[in-house]
Amino acid sequence: AWGISYGSDAHDVLTLIVAELSANAVRHGRVPGRDFRLRLSAEGAALRVEVTDSRGESVPALAEPSNDLDGRRGLLLVAALTDRWGWYPCIDGPGKTVWAVLDVGLS
Repeated sequence: AWGISYGSDAHDVLTLIVAELSANAVRHGRVPGRDFRLRLSAEGAALRVEVTDSRGESVPALAEPSNDLDGRRGLLLVAALTDRWGWYPCIDGPGKTVWAVLDVGLS
């Protein structure tokens, strides 16, 4: 609907962003009995990905990856591939929303 061709660079980056933020919500933001919420929206010439989970005390932060550990590279990928990203606490209950914006030249 937004004109992002399957297999294009923008499509592949958006797929990676959705997968990474969703995986983080499952791994770090999960509360038993609660799910996470995914929202995709257009913002002018950009697409915004938002993932909301139920754990507000788990604050997302860029971390130096370790050669000894798997993981800890997800937000580094999101930061490198998007135009901007961040997070904010939920105002209507526990949890937080992590968001990322990618300029894809929508008209």
